[in-house]
Amino acid sequence: MAVAGCGPAGLAAALLLARDGHHVTIYERFDAPAPLGSGLMIQPTGLAVLRALGLDGALIARSARIDRLFGAADGRVVLDVGYATLRQAGLCGFGVHRATLFAVLHDAVTAAGISIETGRAIAGSELSGYGRRRLAFVDGTRSAAFDLIVDALGTRTPLAPPCGRALPYGALWASLRRTEGFATNALEQRYRRASAMAGVLPIGRPRGASADHAAFFWSIRADRLERWRDAGLEAWKEEVRALWPATAPLLDQIGDAGQLTFARYAHRTLRRPVDAALIHIGDAWHSASPQLGQGANMALLDAFALARGLRNAPDVLSGIAAAVRMRRRHVRLYQALTAVFTPVYQSDSRTLPFVRDRLVGPLSGSWPANRIQAAMVSGLIGKPLEPLGLTV
Repeated sequence: MAVAGCGPAGLAAALLLARDGHHVTIYERFDAPAPLGSGLMIQPTGLAVLRALGLDGALIARSARIDRLFGAADGRVVLDVGYATLRQAGLCGFGVHRATLFAVLHDAVTAAGISIETGRAIAGSELSGYGRRRLAFVDGTRSAAFDLIVDALGTRTPLAPPCGRALPYGALWASLRRTEGFATNALEQRYRRASAMAGVLPIGRPRGASADHAAFFWSIRADRLERWRDAGLEAWKEEVRALWPATAPLLDQIGDAGQLTFARYAHRTLRRPVDAALIHIGDAWHSASPQLGQGANMALLDAFALARGLRNAPDVLSGIAAAVRMRRRHVRLYQALTAVFTPVYQSDSRTLPFVRDRLVGPLSGSWPANRIQAAMVSGLIGKPLEPLGLTV
């Protein structure tokens, strides 16, 4: 079997399939596999998969426990979500650097002896008789024929037809030393309407770091990125400090625009995530804005469903179809929820943030709104673990 892509979805899928006895080769376009971006949240759903892999302890040791999500606009509390409202002992999220999640999975893949072919930019795939498929590379070469190709190449995968739409807003991210003035166990955000947002997420201590870090992010429209660069860092820092004065010590650590990575977002869902000897998982199947913090968690769930589907099926096609059935309802639900909530926090609308700040915000800390929001953030709405035989 071939796995295309060396992100969380690809690494987890390769590890799970290899443990079930499949011969797996990973193909990666970079010469040295490495993660892109800064921080993310591992929710109870993703942690359940890591626990099944025996990797939860390694991740937790390098991450920050998150018990609460808090947001304010113009002095009003507009988001207050605590995992404790779900009344399950120990339930929480974990803030982690993408490099930490990558390292935990990559180390396990290396220890398992799974082959990784680097410098292999993929252009597409083609059927090769008897229900097998080959990868076609940008340099004109072809791979061997495989019983199954797992597409974990992300939103812009060349193995799937274009679909969906690019979202107007993205975010600038940086990983910085954590400073005083922010909760050690909470994701905190500040908003000005829906057009400006700053956030601070504790992400523990990445490998090689001597101190705890936090991911800082700033919402920005993609078509304003050049204007942001032209204006210079100081003009931007003044805008951020005006919105959230406590960020000043974090901003002082940013001396070059190169320290900030711009993340683009897209909302897309493949109607047909399987084909002959091919399955798309993670962002290659479904991608959205990170407002509900589910991206890496959904990818891990997809990988686990794939392994489980193949384990109990008479053939590959039946197995990948079963994997999609286990995941389709949860994917559809969170794609819909994210589509609804994204404009509330990232858009040019004036009406939506007005309603958020004066109606939804005050209800955020009260039952049942607090319980519903906690269930959404944790990824547990729709009971996605039950079909996979996993538990929180």
